[in-house]
Amino acid sequence: MSDWQVFGVKYAERNARTRADSFLFDDNHDAPHAMDYSIWVLRRGAEAILVDTGYDVVEAHRRNRPIQMDPREALKPLGILAEEVTQVIVTHMHYDHAGGLHLFPNATLHMQAAEMQFATGPCMCHDTLRAPFSAAHVCEAVRRLYSGKVVFYEGDAEVAEGVTVHAIGGHSRGLQCVRVRTAVGWMVLASDAAHYYENVFARKPFPIVVDLQNMLEGFATLERLASHPKLIVPGHDPMVRGLFPSEAAPHILRLDQGPVRDPREEICG
Repeated sequence: MSDWQVFGVKYAERNARTRADSFLFDDNHDAPHAMDYSIWVLRRGAEAILVDTGYDVVEAHRRNRPIQMDPREALKPLGILAEEVTQVIVTHMHYDHAGGLHLFPNATLHMQAAEMQFATGPCMCHDTLRAPFSAAHVCEAVRRLYSGKVVFYEGDAEVAEGVTVHAIGGHSRGLQCVRVRTAVGWMVLASDAAHYYENVFARKPFPIVVDLQNMLEGFATLERLASHPKLIVPGHDPMVRGLFPSEAAPHILRLDQGPVRDPREEICG
């Protein structure tokens, strides 16, 4: 089978952050540290798989975290219409990754069973653990389940030929990354297994964490799954925009041809 094209689609950003928001135990904790919000598209001929859905204007207002464009509009330069999306890989159910599930009403969801259990179980009695979730998004996943449109995985699994998911945990109980075969090798969409290149390459944990051991061990898993470390794509790092070319629109990056340089050169010197 042929390789997949991979696109990163940015729909929002949040720049009023510091390094303390991104890294535990950071020496320069009060320095500014921006965050990008993206979803991803896997495409091979007529096949298309969406990885995560972003969040909509309603959630943006609720959390006071504006979006630059509705995820549905963000996808249109790629010729993708929301109602035609039939497969969505949900890396985890935090608001910025599953907040747009309702925008893609005809999609079957692919997720770890542990994530549904986590988002609907006793852990949600704790305000801190519940904060990144929204009840409406979790309920939408449950509604999709009752309409027969959820596929659950327990660990590593194949979603399609050349596309696999791998349980990581750490940031959320059922967090999974996505491994995609491209022309330059196996690329890993880390999602929130590594928000930033610095998380994985400098082994700096992200502060929102359920299981710190799983998060730290997940960094090594990302490196093991990728054909080369430079083919790990973090979930929120603005540095990605400087490493990959845009295609179809300024907010869309073409990822499957690899970065123009190794990000470790900037992280590790």
